[in-house]
Amino acid sequence: MTAMTAMTALPTTAAAAAPAAGAASLVQSVDWLAITPVVLPAAVALVVLVADLFVPERRKPLLGWLSVVGLAAATAALIPLRAGDRATFCLATDPGACSYTADHFALVIQFLVLAGALVTALLSVTAVRDARMPAGEYWFLLLSSAAGAALLPASRDLATLIVALEVASLPAFALVGMRRGDRLSSEAALKFFLSSVTATAVSLMGVSFVYAATGSLHLTQVADRLEDVPGQLDTLAMAGVALTLVGFAFKTAAVPFHFWVPDTYVGAPLPIAGYLSVIGKAVGFTGLILVTVIAFPAYSEIWGPALAVLAALTMTLGNAAAVRQRADRQNSAVRLLAWSSVGQAGYLLVPIAAAAYSGRDQIGSTVAYALMYGAVNLGAFAVAALVARTKPQNRISDYRGLYAQRPAAALALAFFLLCLAGLPPGLIGLFAKVTVFRSAVDAGLGWLAVVMAVNVVIALYYYLRWTALLFRAPEAPAEGVRTKAPWPVSAAIAVTAVVAVVLSVAPQLVLRFASGSLFPL
Repeated sequence: MTAMTAMTALPTTAAAAAPAAGAASLVQSVDWLAITPVVLPAAVALVVLVADLFVPERRKPLLGWLSVVGLAAATAALIPLRAGDRATFCLATDPGACSYTADHFALVIQFLVLAGALVTALLSVTAVRDARMPAGEYWFLLLSSAAGAALLPASRDLATLIVALEVASLPAFALVGMRRGDRLSSEAALKFFLSSVTATAVSLMGVSFVYAATGSLHLTQVADRLEDVPGQLDTLAMAGVALTLVGFAFKTAAVPFHFWVPDTYVGAPLPIAGYLSVIGKAVGFTGLILVTVIAFPAYSEIWGPALAVLAALTMTLGNAAAVRQRADRQNSAVRLLAWSSVGQAGYLLVPIAAAAYSGRDQIGSTVAYALMYGAVNLGAFAVAALVARTKPQNRISDYRGLYAQRPAAALALAFFLLCLAGLPPGLIGLFAKVTVFRSAVDAGLGWLAVVMAVNVVIALYYYLRWTALLFRAPEAPAEGVRTKAPWPVSAAIAVTAVVAVVLSVAPQLVLRFASGSLFPL
């Protein structure tokens, strides 16, 4: 009777949260504002899929513009969350253990993912029509993948993390193989699918081992319980940590999990290749950051050295393979960008490895570098998509004399390549590399800093070789009338170029993320 009296004295919301004295409630309120950046693209994806059944063929482009608007709205939905102080789907018994957290780390990565997907959508509007790809399926898959990629940085339990990873990845398999009757596209999709599914299965086994050793899936609780694992479960926990990292290492294209990258980028439509190089990589690095610095800090002596070695191998092999690309080989431009992205993945791994030695504040260097890389790499793929409209073989030699034919596109691509190389006037690339280099030095990883410096010099060769080619005289005068660039492609190039220039003029806009912790204490 006393308990019932106390119950009725509670406010309505409290009564809903605690229906019986001493019992944990399964009824939770949902912070819809916090999850809007994830829910919005998912909802638009469903609308597009249903609308595709009723929209006549000649109006299918409207589905693309609806997707563009949906991604723009999802990106804008991050503005009310900029305080970074929201969380939802929390345990009643432990309010600090939440499945979804909109902290500053999540918001920055969500901005990268949604803005990158928006640029990809602009590039895709023309590509879908020209390649006669099924519009409804294409836009549904792209929006679904973007929703999963936006969910992942806010995920704070292993189950949600794996689900978000697969929601981001599974539609990407189909997008890679979307070009009908293209053998390269089908082979790329199959290779991407088989290798990714295998890596995910290994990660799921690792998660099951971690759960068996700790009894929890929430990252903060896993971290606490791994600090004091019983002796008989220590080997199981270590195996779980190692296996969990495999899947995320695959998504980052780290060596030796990189073998799918060149063929997948070549076989995919160019907008999707750019999407995978930025958003796909952001997904992998985000998951890797969350499981290492939040869930597994107790085993930093295991994953820290391993990631340092992976970083050295990844940047070295990626840059060495990029140098070997022949200018006259078919698809050499896309292959060079693919191998370049592998090399850049090595740089992105450096601060994560450094976090094992000097704390999670080093993670900001990876975030700052990822923002720079995302803008300029998407811009490079946007120019490649423009050039491929008249020269579909995608050879590096096709870019010879581009300045004489399309001066604005040539200047934009030159600036993007200089940013990736870390040379003026691409100052944001230079400052981002210095920030990553400093994180290795501060962590006492001098040998890794030396390896990075050598690789930066190696990368200068192929970036400058391509840049110089843009301004050489064409081997033969252009035939026919130059086709006008579609305005969505021009808009994508212009947006990424403006962002790259602004970041070079005011690098503190992204470098400030490297100066402090993005996670709540």
